[in-house]
Parts: sequence; structure tokens; C-alpha cells
Amino acid sequence: MRLGAPVTARRRQAYESSSGEGSQLTVQDLLQILRDRWKIIFVTTILVMVAALVYSLTIAPSYQASTRLFVSTTSDGNNTQSNDGGLFAQRRVLSYVELITGDVVAQRTVDTLGLDMSASELKRKIEATAPMDTVLIDVTVTDTSATRARDIANTVSDEFATMAAGLETPQLGAQPNARVIVQQRAEVPGLSAIPTARNAALAAVLGLILGCVLALIRGRSDRSVRSAKDLEKATGVGVLAEVPSEPRLRENPLLSFESDHSAAADAFRDLRVNVKFLEVTAGPRVLVVASAMPEEGRTSAAINLALALAEAGNDVALVDGDLRRPKVARYLALEGQAGLSTVLHGDASLPEALQETRSPRLKALTAGPIPPGPTELLESPATTELLSELGAEFDYVVVDTPSLLKPDAAILAASSQGILLVARYGQTTRDELAEAVRSVKRGGAPLLGTVLMMAPPKKPPKSHGYYGGQNRAQPDDGAQGGHTRHGPHRN
Repeated sequence: MRLGAPVTARRRQAYESSSGEGSQLTVQDLLQILRDRWKIIFVTTILVMVAALVYSLTIAPSYQASTRLFVSTTSDGNNTQSNDGGLFAQRRVLSYVELITGDVVAQRTVDTLGLDMSASELKRKIEATAPMDTVLIDVTVTDTSATRARDIANTVSDEFATMAAGLETPQLGAQPNARVIVQQRAEVPGLSAIPTARNAALAAVLGLILGCVLALIRGRSDRSVRSAKDLEKATGVGVLAEVPSEPRLRENPLLSFESDHSAAADAFRDLRVNVKFLEVTAGPRVLVVASAMPEEGRTSAAINLALALAEAGNDVALVDGDLRRPKVARYLALEGQAGLSTVLHGDASLPEALQETRSPRLKALTAGPIPPGPTELLESPATTELLSELGAEFDYVVVDTPSLLKPDAAILAASSQGILLVARYGQTTRDELAEAVRSVKRGGAPLLGTVLMMAPPKKPPKSHGYYGGQNRAQPDDGAQGGHTRHGPHRN
């Protein structure tokens, strides 16, 4: 069977418009950017809150002392006069608030206490407020000294009461129109009045806003692939699998499909099924696994795809076509003395170079000794003959290659039925993918689909628990433990 279907008009249009992507963002796009960069938002918020806390602890301590004044008027006691007197006192309160924070009261307080500051400086420390519909005035003084804050608050109240008495007495010996009484005197404040909690709350809000702004700026300037949608737009072909990031894969990228039911193993099983769905014409099934750049999980994808295909009952050959920095032998713990390079040089036959692996249905052809000219060696007719021979012997041939920065991948793809392009979440850029697609098209091999590696783990669907009790290790794509093409393997 032959792999690969023509790229649809919709996908061609998506690829051609990928260079202009990002000119318009939807609300969903903005939310996705914020979700992807939550660490930036979190760290920025914490840093701003810490800065606010440090500022609150390092500035000079601030203390607040308060007094309360009561404004009364003279009346003969009947209801009408009492009501009018109350309204008169409320109107007086508004004027008194302005006078308390004025220059005269401040200067008299400075003179009385002998303060080492000007009246203008003292005015900035005094605040007077009047609760709505009352005849009360609250006077608050803020100072770096608790004792001085108390003394200033009491003196301001006393001086104003004296000044108000003079203002409200029309003539000597007459009864004043209104009186100001110090109803509550100030005491030495015991705790600093620095609004640390308020500062922290404001810092949290500001940090959150700043973090969101930074995340959006970073998201708009970031050209890396962060979703299957990004990958499809950049390449014009479908995403065959999203392999989630798992810490253990960083140390050992091999999965044990016999007993592994992790999300990563299931993703490669999905890849196996999707690869099978791409088989549309007759011919050997030789798959080249490539990537736009190095260190994007290409070798891990190739090996685990081969293992997943073998798990489903297919006879599979894994070929390490990376003659520059080969890894298959190391990952599978195989000998590297004989391999692809020795077979192409004619120093060993293919049956001699093929090695058994831990999977009974998977054999591997390692890279062998690194040759001085990998490209020239792969361009030889022996490469096409070797892949054809493997295609006749095995159900699937999976070829790991260098990145598409080198021509080796395109050369190997010319003798295959198609390329699977691997991209790494948050690392591979859309520009790199566009260049990789152009390289693939120049080589003439069809681009079958893409694989997104190291994607963020997704929350399992609700049906996961329902099906979780079944044995998911059973073959799921029609090859129930038997050889479908050639009978027993000849190697």
C-alpha cells in the first residue's frame, strides 16, 4: 500500500496564509495565550507583591492618631428650633473641615507645640472628614512618631475649638451660634498604620495586570507552535498525534507498550491507527520520520511508533538514517559496529546488520560507523535498493533521519512513501516548519502528517474511566497478532 493523500484545497489555503497568521486575534486566541503563559503571569504577580512588601517594610514607620469633634448649636428647646439648629450645625461642619486643614490651625499648632516644621508641612499630615448627615468631624494626623501624632491631633482639635468659639461669637459676652466640643481625644497609637495588606492587594492586582500584558506581548511575538491548530496552519497537513510531556520520557524515551497505558503510550497508539488510515494505494510501507530542527523528539517518535506498530502484530524494521548523530543504538541498547553505513558500503549484508530488539516483531538497523560523507553515501543507488528490500520483508519500515537542515532526510524520503514531520511544543517555530515543508516539497515526497511532541498533558475525558478497565494493550487496528502480508518473517 502507498501512504499519503493529496493536500486538500483547504489545507493548501491554510499553509499559504500561515505567514500572515496572528494579524487578528480572537478572544479564544487571547485566552489560549494567557493559559499557555500562566507562569509569566504567576511570577510577575509574585514579584510585584514581594516588591510592595519590601517597600512597606523599608519605608519609615507611619502612625495615625485620631480625635472626634462634635458641633452643637444653641436653641431654646422647641422642636422647630432644634431641627433648624441641627441643619445649621451640619452646614457648619462642611466649613469647619476646610478650616481644620487650613494654614491658621496648622500655624497655631506649630507655635503651641514648638514643632520643627512649617505650617505647610504640617498641613500635609492632617486629614479632616465629616460622616454624612452628622455633626461630627474626625481629625486624623499621620506622623513617623506615635507620640507626636497624638500630640498634634489633640492640639489641632483644641486650637480649632478655640478658634471656632471666637468665630461663632458675634460680640463680646454674647452666646456663640455654634460650639465645637472635643468629644474623643487621641491616644498614642500602638501599631504602625502602614496599610501593608492594602498594598499587597493592590500589588496583586497590578502584578496580575502586568503579567497578562507581558504574556500577551510574549504570545504575539512568539512564533513557536503551541497547539495542533498552529501546527496544521504552518504545514497544511493534519496532526496525527499529540504526545504529552512526561518527565520520564526525558531520561528514557522508550515506552513499554505491553503494559504502558499512559497518555504518551496512547498517543503513539493513536498515531499508529492514523498512519494506517493514510494507506490508500498499494506498495511497500516505508515511513520517514523527520523534523525541522534537531532536538525536537524525532528519534523518540520514530522508535515509539515502531514499537506501537509491532505491538499491533506488524513486523517492523526501524532504520537509523541519521548518519551524523545517531541515537537508535543507544536508546535500544544495541551494538553499533554494523549498520546502515556498513551495508551501503558493502561491508555487511542486510541480514547480518539487522538486530533483534526487546520486541519480537521489531528489528533495528542501526546507523553503524559514522561515514565522512553521509549525504554522498545516502545518494547512492544502494540506499533505494536497501529500503526496497526492507519494504518487501516487513509490514512497515520506519526511518529516523537528521533534521531537514541537512539534505539527508529529503534523500531518504525520495525512496519512501511519505514523511511524518515532528514538531516540539513551544520550541519549533512556524517559520522553521514552513521552511521544512518547502524542503519536503522540493524532494518530491508527500508530507503525510505531523506529530506534536512534548505537548502539555490534557485532562482525560469523562469516558476515560469507563474504558479504563479494558485491556488497552490489545491490538486495535485490525492486526490481531498475525502477519498480514508475508507470513512468518524470514529473518
